[in-house]
Amino acid sequence: MNSTMDEARRLAETGAEDGTLIWAREQTTGRGRQGREWTSPPGNLYLSLVLRPECEPSEAVQLGFVAALAIGDAIGAVSPPVNVTYKWPNDVLLNHGKVAGILLESRSLTGGGIDHLILGCGVNIVSAPLDTPYRATCLHDEGAGQVDDIELLEAFGRHMLAWTSRWLDNGFASVRSRWLQHAERKGERIELRLPSETLAGVFEDIDPNGYLLLTLDDGTRRRISSGDVFPSG
Repeated sequence: MNSTMDEARRLAETGAEDGTLIWAREQTTGRGRQGREWTSPPGNLYLSLVLRPECEPSEAVQLGFVAALAIGDAIGAVSPPVNVTYKWPNDVLLNHGKVAGILLESRSLTGGGIDHLILGCGVNIVSAPLDTPYRATCLHDEGAGQVDDIELLEAFGRHMLAWTSRWLDNGFASVRSRWLQHAERKGERIELRLPSETLAGVFEDIDPNGYLLLTLDDGTRRRISSGDVFPSG
C-alpha cells in the first residue's frame, strides 16, 4: 500500500464510518508529522483510523494522547514489562528511544466542528530507522519479546476503544493524568524546536488542552501548541 493515511482519507471522504481501520504490512509512501517520510518496511505495524468525533478541532487533538496511551497499554499487554514513556506531543518511547509515532489530519466543517479526523499510527516492531533526529528503536531490540504485527494490532484495538470511551465519558482529564504519569522529561530541561525558533527551558506540564507549558530561563512561561522536543544541551 502507498499510505494508510491516504487510503483512510479517501474512504472518509466517501462516507466511511467512525472507527474504520486501514492496516498495511508495508507502505511505499508513508509519512509522519510535518510531511516527514516514515520508513515503512515489512514487520512493523502501520494503521490509520477514520474518526468522526463530535467536537471542535482544538479538542480533537486530544485523541493523539488517547492513541499514545492505547499504544503504550498494547505494548504492555503483549510483551514482558518494559519502560514505556510518552514524548510530547505524539510519540511513544521505549527505554527513551522512539518506538511509535502518531499523526493527526482532519477536515473541518464549514459551520464549525469536524467532518472527520484521520489518526495514523506506526509502531516499530522488528526494525527502526537509523537516520532520525531523535533516536528510534523497535520492540524486538528493547526486550519486548517476539511480538508480531497482528498481535499488537489486536491489543491496540482493544485499548484504543477503552481509552476513547474514557475520553468521551470523562473528558481529557483522566487521559492527561495518565499521560503525565509517564511523560518523558517532565520537570527536566529540554530543547523545543519550533518552525521559527528554538527554545530551551523546563518542561513543567501540559495544560487541559494538551499544550506544553515551558518555563524559560528568565522565568517566562510559554504555552506551546506543537513542536519537537529534544534533550537540552
